[in-house]
Formats: sequence, C-alpha cells, structure tokens
Amino acid sequence: MKLFTKYNRISIAATIFTFVLGSIAFYFVLDYVLTRQLKETLRSEQFEIIHFVEEHHTLPEIQNTRHQWITVEKSTTILAKPLFKNAETFNPGENELESVKQLAFTIDVAGQHFLITVNKSKGETEDLLKLIILVTVGMIALILLFNFIINRKLVNRIWQPFYTTIDHIKTYHISNRQPLQLSNEPIEELNLLNESLNTMTQSIHQDYQALKSFTENASHEMQTPLAVIRSKTEMLLQENISEEAIKQIIGIEDGIQKLSRLHQSLLLLTKIENTQFTFNENVEMSELLSQKIEEKKELFESKHLTIEKNIQPFITLQFHQQLAEILINNLLSNTIRYTPENGIVTIELDEEKLMVRNTATENSLDVEKIFQRFYKAQQNQEGTGLGLAIVKEIGRIAGFQVQYLFHNQHHIFTIYFKQ
Repeated sequence: MKLFTKYNRISIAATIFTFVLGSIAFYFVLDYVLTRQLKETLRSEQFEIIHFVEEHHTLPEIQNTRHQWITVEKSTTILAKPLFKNAETFNPGENELESVKQLAFTIDVAGQHFLITVNKSKGETEDLLKLIILVTVGMIALILLFNFIINRKLVNRIWQPFYTTIDHIKTYHISNRQPLQLSNEPIEELNLLNESLNTMTQSIHQDYQALKSFTENASHEMQTPLAVIRSKTEMLLQENISEEAIKQIIGIEDGIQKLSRLHQSLLLLTKIENTQFTFNENVEMSELLSQKIEEKKELFESKHLTIEKNIQPFITLQFHQQLAEILINNLLSNTIRYTPENGIVTIELDEEKLMVRNTATENSLDVEKIFQRFYKAQQNQEGTGLGLAIVKEIGRIAGFQVQYLFHNQHHIFTIYFKQ
C-alpha cells in the first residue's frame, strides 16, 4: 500500500468520524436551542394573556394563526405551575393533525378558573432543523471532497522529489562511471535522504572502483606468469622423465588451464562492466545457436543427452557478435555440465526469448545466488563459477531479462530479449 493511500484512508476516516460526532452534537445542540426558543414564544404568549387579564379582568380576544392557536376551557382544577408537553393535536388552521408544543396553565378571571392551552406547531422548527442539518451535511461533504482533492494534489507535489529520488536509484548501477548525484530539495527530510544516499553511493563507488582496479591489475599481472608456467610445463613434458613426474606435470597443466579460463572470464567481465562493447551488429541468433549446438554435439553425446530443439529461423537481434557467442556458449556449457547422463535438454528460440531447459539431478538452485560470481551448485564440478554471472551481465548491458525457474524437476534458463 502506498504511503499516500494509507495517509488518505486514515485522514478521511478520522475526518468523517470527527464530522459525524460533531454533526450529532450539533443536532442535539440545535434542537435544544430551537426547543428553548419555542418555549420562550409560548411563555411570551402566556405573559401577554396574564397581563391582559390583570389589567382588564377579562380574557383577551383569541386570535389564532396557522401555526399557533389557543384553546380556553373552564376548569375546576388548578395547575400548580405551567406545564409544557409535546402532543399530536388537530390544527384548525391547516385542518390536520400536527405535532405541537403545548403550554398549559390555569388563570383566575373574575372568580372563574380557566385552563388555557397555547399550541405552537413544531412543523416550522422541524423544517428549519432539517434544512440546517441538510446544509451542514452538504458542507461536510464539500469539505471532505475539497480536502481529498487538495490533499491529493498537495501530497503528490510534496512527494514528487521522493519519487524522483526513487527513479534515480532504480536506474543507478554500481558500474556507472559516476556515483549517485541527487539534487538538494527544499524539504528538509527529503534533502537529508538525498544527502545520505549521495554519501553512501560515493563510498560504495570508491570501494567498487578500488576493487575493479585490483581485478583488472590482477588479471593483467596473471597473464605473463601463466604463459611462463605453461611454457615451462610443456618443455618438461618433452624431457625424459618418470611417469609419476609426468602425472604431476599434467596436474599442474590442468591447474594452469583453469587459472587461464578464470583469467579470461575476469577480463571479460571487466570489459563488459566498463561498457567496452557496442550493440550495433545484426546478429543472426538462429544460425548462431544451431552452429553452437553442432559444435558441442560430441559433448552432448558423451553424456547420452537427448536434445529437443525448437528454433525459429531468421531471428535477428541488434547485438554484439562476440557477446552473443559467449552468452550461448556459457548457457550450453552450463547445461551440459549440470544435466545428468541420459537427461533431456530442450532449446527454444523465438522473437521474444531464448530458453534452455534441462533435466535436474537435485532440487532448485539457489535463486539468490545462481547469478553471483564463483557460485557453483556442486563444488566438485569443474568450471570457474563465472559462466552464469557473465550471462547475467551481458543480459544487463544488452537490456535483456535473464530469469531462472525450477519446474517439474527441470532447470529453466530464459533470456527475454525485451524487458
């Protein structure tokens, strides 16, 4: 869930809750105020009648309206105090039953007691109350709507530098020639984040450059001693020496070969990371893949592997010929090395992808480490552990997506040519 969405949910929920409570409280306060005003109107009418009787010793002429009317009855009972009550009674002005507020009191006129009931229709009060509540609810709805719109625009504008920083981080790679350089922002927290990321990537970049320089220098320095050792071992093999010595020298030669392959792989990775290759060649992948399969035919046959091919013709990519050969070679070599005898290898190529699937001897490989340098699923296997790392790096600079899956006891390596 996005931070803005979570903030909006909490903000809107809190606002609605506050407005609902406020509206309920407002309703009861308004009802209390209007009811009190209604009582004041009835009391005012009572005082006028009492004042008229005290002054003229007779009841005043009753003048009723549509929303207020008075009834006068002779009474033998004297009310101790005026009595307010709500009732449903007939309104002669409207000729219908209405909900009213009544004030009943007794008065002595020339020795005769009268029960006077002043009726005030609650219709106007209720209509006014409904209108005020409706307007209030409408205002709350408008406030919520404007609050949501303003928050959305404001929060999006405030968080735009954050998303810009995220975009820079997504596109940044450690092999870039420059460390991450994020701009200063007017918001202190975002500026602190950018400064921290700049400092961190600066340190990482320096460490990476030092490590890369060491790798380059070590690879170049290894080349001459390896050539000398190989030359010396070849000369020793031509000498008249014992069989045991020959075995020892052959072991040395195997080690030299492995070091030489490691040396070449490290040099290649360094060149790839330094973007020393340009992808401006039209590489006929169908023909190249078929050629490489044919070249490794003896290796497939030595392990009695069954090859199932589904290679569409005339698949051409804007690629680099040498890197394409290395990519296919590494994939096929990895497949041959890790497919058990009498296993099945399936190779598919179309406009979207190159897929190599082979029978597995064990469970899934470690997805987190499969493309790391020097990782080997079985440590007793030959190889430098750099083949798949080179495949991944070639895919990265070429804009391909390299993916590994384990399904139905098969290892599946897929290279998608379009991200």
